[in-house]
Amino acid sequence: MATEPLLLIIGLLLAISVAATRASNRFGIPALLFFITIGMLAGSNGPGRIAFTDAGLAQLIGVVALIYILFSGGLDTDWPIIKPVLAEGLILANIGVVVSTMIAAVGAHFILGFDWLLALLLGAIVSSTDAAAVFNVMRTRGIHLKHRLEPLIELESGSNDPIAVFLTVGLTQLLINPGASLYALIPAFILQMLLGTAGGYAFGRLMIWLVNRIRLQQEGLYIVLTMALTLLTYGFTAIIGGNGFLAVYLAGIMLGNANIVHKRSILHFHDGVAWLSQIVMFLVLGLLVVPSQLPAVSGQGLAMALWLVFVARPLSVLIALGWTRRSLSQLLMVSWAGLRGAVPIVLATFPLLAGVPDAPLLFNLVFFIVLVSVLVQGISISWVARKLGVMADQPELIDSHLFVPDVSGASQVLEAHIPPDSALVGKSIIEANLPRGVLIVQIQRTDGYLIPNGSTIFAPNDRLVLLVAPTALSAIKELCASCSLNPLGPIKIGAQGQVEVQETEVKTN
Repeated sequence: MATEPLLLIIGLLLAISVAATRASNRFGIPALLFFITIGMLAGSNGPGRIAFTDAGLAQLIGVVALIYILFSGGLDTDWPIIKPVLAEGLILANIGVVVSTMIAAVGAHFILGFDWLLALLLGAIVSSTDAAAVFNVMRTRGIHLKHRLEPLIELESGSNDPIAVFLTVGLTQLLINPGASLYALIPAFILQMLLGTAGGYAFGRLMIWLVNRIRLQQEGLYIVLTMALTLLTYGFTAIIGGNGFLAVYLAGIMLGNANIVHKRSILHFHDGVAWLSQIVMFLVLGLLVVPSQLPAVSGQGLAMALWLVFVARPLSVLIALGWTRRSLSQLLMVSWAGLRGAVPIVLATFPLLAGVPDAPLLFNLVFFIVLVSVLVQGISISWVARKLGVMADQPELIDSHLFVPDVSGASQVLEAHIPPDSALVGKSIIEANLPRGVLIVQIQRTDGYLIPNGSTIFAPNDRLVLLVAPTALSAIKELCASCSLNPLGPIKIGAQGQVEVQETEVKTN
């Protein structure tokens, strides 16, 4: 296909997908279902007649998309909120997936007649919840849950991909190499998790340090930097034998919960990248599937989907979280919110590319199961939450990742002078660790005035106009003493509108 028609088709599909989100919000149907349907309509069996059969390219696009979806999910994860449910989330994300894999395999063996190894592979592919599906449905539909269920569900969906990928790859290798040992997977999995955690922590710290220290002239370059570091995090961690998906999710959590320059721009941009990744991933997977082959597996797919939704998932949640004090209604809500999405379809391309017998059947089954999960669970999740009594009607909260100065009508406007020997000279505002309740409104220099941001560097003889809350006055006094900052006192506006500064120390009592 020539370049111009290809670009036209890509732009048209993206525009239609974006427009479909309006219909999603209006009719309560998950947007992901629209994206994948648009891909199917554009495919070889649809009006679009686009013949796309490259499973390798689809897998590559899916992996890259998942990297940025997980990183964006990490950026949006508020650590103080998920910390109380950290143990529950990690147990559910790992033990829950293993248990769900085994129970799903029982269904595949007795319902579909698969041999045990192939049944386990199918169970591993469909047993992890999908971060893109969960984030999309929970946030776009404004679903808020009580009892810290919301952070638990999102933490699980963002952290259970590593074990699903590991089990899928390991079982695929066992199918093409029958002489391999299943028990050899256990130490390999532990090593992947440890290296993934270490890689995520190391690159998270590196991201924070670079973003705050590199001092780029253009704000847009910080976006390019974080995108590059995200790929580096995944690639380096995977090369040394760690789990790259876990690493990028952890790095995203660290960056999102740190004080960094241009934080609002970085978070908003990566939110857009996550949306683009979801759209492209579902469009490509919709193109890859052959809709005419789905009716042949519809009976088997529906049986497995029902087994997964009503048996495997609930039992895995009960086993993984039965030790907690959560009520049955809360556990059932966690179970129902375990949506499947693009991740199982991407995982189904691994045995397809490896040449596993019956891999095309597996792919079509997984695709059908995902459609049923998104359609049934995604549409009914609000209704189920209300019936179980766990829906919380709350207003939209201020984004806790972004700094909101603690100032009020009682705050004072003060001015301070930075002498040439001050420890603040050469530091950025973000590095100064100003106390909460202090906002730098303006910096006066010999060449004019400056409205600062987090990356602004303090220079000798800067005069700072500060908005200081009464509770921060003592902290300002300590800052002045530690950084040789000269407080000039409160600012007053004269009768003619001129600025008058009292050359006295700031009183803190």
